[in-house]
Amino acid sequence: MASVNVKHVEKFLKSADAGKADDQFRAGLLFSTGDGVPQDLVSAHKWFNLAAMNGVEEARENRAEISMDMSSQEIAKAQKMAREWMLGR
Repeated sequence: MASVNVKHVEKFLKSADAGKADDQFRAGLLFSTGDGVPQDLVSAHKWFNLAAMNGVEEARENRAEISMDMSSQEIAKAQKMAREWMLGR
């Protein structure tokens, strides 16, 4: 798969940060695969968590899958980041 254009990455992240569930899911995919951004499972988990809370069922599956490759500290950090994002709304 070809890497994602930087402008598309910025657009997805801006839209994800604005609360669009589909783009929160896409942000999770980008960070989980390192496609167009440095791979970051903590950020991926955060975005999958937010997308799941916004009704994206597939985000729950992806979050569970990457959790297997994360420490409990990393998962706790991702959950804290998601809570802080929600509080900042």
